[in-house]
Amino acid sequence: MTLFSSLTNRIFFATSALAVLSIGVAIAIVNARVTREAEGELQRGLEEAARLVDQHHETQVESSLRMARLVADLPKLKAAVDLAHPPTVEPLASDYREQVGSALMVVLHRSGRVLARVGAADSLSLPADELPGTREALAGRETTAFWPSTKGILEVVTVPIVIGQPGPEILGALSVGFAFDDRLAARFKALTDSDIAFALDGRIQAATLPREDYGRLEGLLGSPGMARLRVGNEEYLVLTRPLAPPAALAAVRPAGSVVPVALILRSRTKRLSFIGPLHTLLASTALVAVALAILVSYGVARTVTRPLRAITATMREMAATGDLTRKAPLPAAGRWQDEDARLLATNFAVMTDAIARFQREAGQRERLASLGRLSTVIAHEIRNPLMIIKTAIRTLRHDGIPDTERQEALRDIDGEVVRLNRLVDGVLDFARPIQFELAPVEVNPLCQAAVTSAMAGVARPEVRMVLDPGLPRIMSDGERLHGALVNLLANARHALEARAAASPGLGRAGDGDGADLEVRTEPRPGGRVAIVIRDRGVGIEPENLARIWEPDFTTRRGGSGLGLAIVRNVVEGLGGSIAIESRLAAGTEVRVELPERPPLSVTARPSERTA
Repeated sequence: MTLFSSLTNRIFFATSALAVLSIGVAIAIVNARVTREAEGELQRGLEEAARLVDQHHETQVESSLRMARLVADLPKLKAAVDLAHPPTVEPLASDYREQVGSALMVVLHRSGRVLARVGAADSLSLPADELPGTREALAGRETTAFWPSTKGILEVVTVPIVIGQPGPEILGALSVGFAFDDRLAARFKALTDSDIAFALDGRIQAATLPREDYGRLEGLLGSPGMARLRVGNEEYLVLTRPLAPPAALAAVRPAGSVVPVALILRSRTKRLSFIGPLHTLLASTALVAVALAILVSYGVARTVTRPLRAITATMREMAATGDLTRKAPLPAAGRWQDEDARLLATNFAVMTDAIARFQREAGQRERLASLGRLSTVIAHEIRNPLMIIKTAIRTLRHDGIPDTERQEALRDIDGEVVRLNRLVDGVLDFARPIQFELAPVEVNPLCQAAVTSAMAGVARPEVRMVLDPGLPRIMSDGERLHGALVNLLANARHALEARAAASPGLGRAGDGDGADLEVRTEPRPGGRVAIVIRDRGVGIEPENLARIWEPDFTTRRGGSGLGLAIVRNVVEGLGGSIAIESRLAAGTEVRVELPERPPLSVTARPSERTA
């Protein structure tokens, strides 16, 4: 038997696999969708943060450019620059830087000499003529450029200081710068909820992350776009965005100037931290759903196959006992009962009823046919007693016969009449429907009484009684059943006697490990009871086993052949079944099964019919 040979297993595994597959696919889709949406949301948030950085940068450049233009157009500054007197220019530049709020303000004379430098002084470590954008401004063009600084990056807007219209004269240049430092990075972090780093010339100049992580950030400067970076126990999604000047100034950007880069970082570990608990919750939900699906699948399979199992069990019992009239229990009506299975059980019950009717009719026809075959046997059995009676009567007709001869003749007549009467009763019991007197019967005492009757007046063999004390009381004809059991026990006794006669050296039929004859009772499903009679006699030859139920067949000298036929009529008439298994020289087992109550079709005498 394989795993999938059972209908219950096939239905169970099919529904369970379908449920598990459906749940697994649904959970996988949800997991993938949630993870994809979370990743997409993280990337969209990163792009939005980059746009905010770009917008702030453009706004800052435009604002610085306007402020530089306003300051460069002030007459006081022009006059001071024209004088080329640094002590005069420096106070003005300091005052204007505070008003503008810039990180750096530098004033150059048209000769390239620095007249004033206020704020972020470390950015002027280079000569004035090497600072990015100064030459272009002295040539009359507005520029924006990035200047180096030890505290970050300076983006400097440089405008020319001119006088006179038309044909303006260039007096010098004014540079206004704002810093990309740690404070600006912190402001961007508060604004965008992202970590920020600024890099120039391949080095990180300012960042919201610790300085020990700058080296890892610098490794991403050569790969624009999205990238992933692990810093400590956290994984970051990093977007590299160049800090290009506005379009209006991009065309006049100083040649060779380097564009700094902004790194926008968001912690993927923190942003997707809800995925882990969500996966755990989904997995737990999936396990619970799978468990419920398996239980429901098992329940569905059991609901469908339980009636079928009952029917197949009944069919196995029918095959084992030969009782083709046994009915399968009908499943109780209910919301969860399978209608097809109930219909099958109902049709099975109708079929067994039809088989029972057919068996009764076939049995009647068989008995009538057997009567024809019995005619010669009966004629022979009757002729011999009649001849003995006729001879005895002739003897009695003579006058003066001795009393001993008269008494012997009368005994012969009486014995043959009894024999004829017994033969006629057997033929009648076999030929006509038996009238049963039904009443409650205790099976165990009935078996004990049958053993006592069958073994009376003979050298009784050892009989082992294995009687189940919990055996239920049945409704039956105790007298008829007693006679049938006596007949079966008498056959067993004759088989034991025949074995003892065939092997006198054995002394007894047993082989030392049990009793010669065993009578056992046991309960059976559906309220039925079984009576098993097992002997260790000579057994029945295989070719004779199929003929033992024929009324004209016997292997015992002096037997009529009606004994087993009448026993089967009685047992089947009471709604039971009888089966015989035998092995030559090993013994015979007879199994009689009786219902708790005979079917309604059993013929009972009206005065004894019991509800």
